[in-house]
Amino acid sequence: MARRTPELGRFTDVALLVLISLAEGQKHGYRMISDIEEFSGTSLEPGTLYGALMRLEERGWIEAVQPAERRKPYRITDGGRDALREQLATLRRIEQAGVRRVAWGTA
Repeated sequence: MARRTPELGRFTDVALLVLISLAEGQKHGYRMISDIEEFSGTSLEPGTLYGALMRLEERGWIEAVQPAERRKPYRITDGGRDALREQLATLRRIEQAGVRRVAWGTA
C-alpha cells in the first residue's frame, strides 16, 4: 500500500497495529511484521515490534502461546480486544472530524 505523500512519515501506533494483526489470529513476530506491512504499508523493525509486544503483554492485552516450533506466537486477549475496539472507535471519530474539517476548508 504505497503512500501518495511518503514524506509525511509514519502516523501509526505500533501497539495498535499489533492488536489489529493479532485480532485475526495468533502469530509469531515475523508473521506479524509481514501482516502489518501488508495491511498498513508500515514496515517495522524487529526491535520496534518486540518492544511493543513486551508492553502489550505487560498490560495483559496479548499473551504468549506455547510455541510449536522455535518461534514464539502471541494471541490477543479479551482485554486486548476491548482496548482495540475502543481505540478504533476513537480513530473513527478522529477520521470523521478530519474529513469534515478538510471539506469545510475547501468550501
